[in-house]
Amino acid sequence: MIRAAQPADVADILSLVRDLASYEREPDAVAMTAGDLSTALFGDPPAAHCLVAVPAPAAAAVGCALWHPTFSTWTGRTGMYLIDLFVRPEHRRAGHGRALLTELAALCVRNGCQRLEWAVLDWNTPAHAFYRSVGAVPTSEWTTWRLDAGAIDALVSAAPSPDVP
Repeated sequence: MIRAAQPADVADILSLVRDLASYEREPDAVAMTAGDLSTALFGDPPAAHCLVAVPAPAAAAVGCALWHPTFSTWTGRTGMYLIDLFVRPEHRRAGHGRALLTELAALCVRNGCQRLEWAVLDWNTPAHAFYRSVGAVPTSEWTTWRLDAGAIDALVSAAPSPDVP
């Protein structure tokens, strides 16, 4: 069963995010708290959205898909950026990942989104195979770039003062 996340799911989702970080070889990288996640998903307005995979109505989430809207100046339409898709290893091959992606695609159709995009680590060949199996293709022309918090602060602090000609 795939459904929209509810406030009661926050602890399960955070646990899934931490498990994903461990799988991606960065077990200490998650600084997000349950409060941060709750605000992101259920604040006004929400910064992100989440679907959860639950094997039974009262069961804990075994997988999740976190996403946020995007906008393309080329299409003039909204899209969706999938931040995280993760299913606990012991629940893989039961259709949860495909069901999560299918529901995301259905949301795209209902909302007129032209693109559903995400990033995958180069070494994650099982994910590459799974995504190819649903018809996704990698984009080879684009490289993801990032300014982390320290680089953002450095860039801002290095900017000339507005009073300098």
